[in-house]
Amino acid sequence: MNRSEIEEKVKHFLIEELEIDEDKIYPEARLKEDMDIDSLDFVDIVVIVDKYFGFKLKAEEMAGIDTFAKFCDYIESKVS
Repeated sequence: MNRSEIEEKVKHFLIEELEIDEDKIYPEARLKEDMDIDSLDFVDIVVIVDKYFGFKLKAEEMAGIDTFAKFCDYIESKVS
């Protein structure tokens, strides 16, 4: 799976599953501040990432991930 496919899948689930407006999703968008993702959303994201990408997110690994681009970087590092 290449980077653009990862970004499209992540964007898709943010829009479809978490109902985030598409215009709020761009590389520098901050997950909490710009996309309004809260702790309950992160619980959903753990389940969604497992479903879409086949691995479990670990809270300690998510600590420094604060933007859409960094989130995609993290997923890319796990699936490649």
